Amino acid sequence: MKHKNIGSNFDDFLQDEGILAEVETSAIKEIVASQIAQLMLNKKISKIEMSRRMGTSRSALDRLLDPKNSSVSLKTLDKAALSLGRRLNIQLVKS
Repeated sequence: MKHKNIGSNFDDFLQDEGILAEVETSAIKEIVASQIAQLMLNKKISKIEMSRRMGTSRSALDRLLDPKNSSVSLKTLDKAALSLGRRLNIQLVKS
């Protein structure tokens, strides 16, 4: 008899290692940073112009666009979304 899946799934492994939340947070940040960068590219918005629209510094925008920097506030993400004509949508889902 062959078993299709043997052992736990990858989320279980990450949970057992105590890093599931950290990995998920990092992945979400990378996705959001990528989406913002892509929208800036599509709309031909420079970093200087984006910083101006957000009312923030260029270095703050660089932190936002850095996929490895997970210490970005919701307020900053919201400013970025609004500056690109978008709305930030955060929701809780069943796990």
